[in-house]
Amino acid sequence: MAAIDQTRPYVAAGSAAGFGSLFATFAGVFTSWMQARETRKALSGLSDRELDDIGLSRADIDAITGRY
Repeated sequence: MAAIDQTRPYVAAGSAAGFGSLFATFAGVFTSWMQARETRKALSGLSDRELDDIGLSRADIDAITGRY
């Protein structure tokens, strides 16, 4: 005779689960934005010569950091 597993993992439902998911999404977006901001600031602080040494131009900074 075959056995059927009837147990199911607990899945939180309701406003608490929605809030946690919303908070995690917001935290991820905020972290990405801060990293792009720091990268943009660091690259903007380099001279044109230093940017050229690493193969970039001022126009590349926005494309690299996701700001178009």
